[in-house]
Amino acid sequence: MMTVRTRRTVRSAGLVAAAVAAALSLTACQSGGKEAAMEKKDSAASTAASTTGSGGTKSEGARTAAGKDQIREQSGSPANAGAPKTTAKKGSTRTQKLVDGSTAKIQKLGEQHYRAKIVNGGSVLATMETKGHDAGLDANDMFVVLTLGGEVHSWMGGGHQGPGTFQLAGGWTAKVKKLGELRYQAQIIGNDGVAATLKTNGHDAGLNANGVYIVLSSGGVISAHA
Repeated sequence: MMTVRTRRTVRSAGLVAAAVAAALSLTACQSGGKEAAMEKKDSAASTAASTTGSGGTKSEGARTAAGKDQIREQSGSPANAGAPKTTAKKGSTRTQKLVDGSTAKIQKLGEQHYRAKIVNGGSVLATMETKGHDAGLDANDMFVVLTLGGEVHSWMGGGHQGPGTFQLAGGWTAKVKKLGELRYQAQIIGNDGVAATLKTNGHDAGLNANGVYIVLSSGGVISAHA
């Protein structure tokens, strides 16, 4: 009888051990499954974050490229730089007050072709017109530039009497030379050498040099304003 009871105890212990091992194995499988699922979820989240970050970088690059393009559009030769695009229709007219209290009546004649009449007290004092280049005016020490984009900029004083070499606003240098009666030439010089040349042929000349406005009068006076 003792032998029989002992064998039953051994079998029962073996069954219990097998059940425990199976339970442990099931728990390990479940734990491993959860860990695998968590790793898979973390990997997916990491991939999504990486994709989003990459998209953000490309977007930033596009904005930077656009910024560079914008800068390039605003650069270039001083004669054309800074001239804004306009949606004004041909024949349209607008007015703008000048620094001395007079008025400029600006009319669009065509593409990059504008005319400005300087009016004071109902009288037309002077007329400016862009014909493939900016126009300038020295009106009794008030200097006016009319750009190819139809914009008008005016200021008072600051003139230098040529011939001679003069430092202008914006870091430009002007070399003014007399060519004849009421005929002067001004070379506008920057860091890379001569950037533009102004000539007076019986009338004043003007220029928008990257946001610095320059007028050379037929009397050899040059003035600039930023």
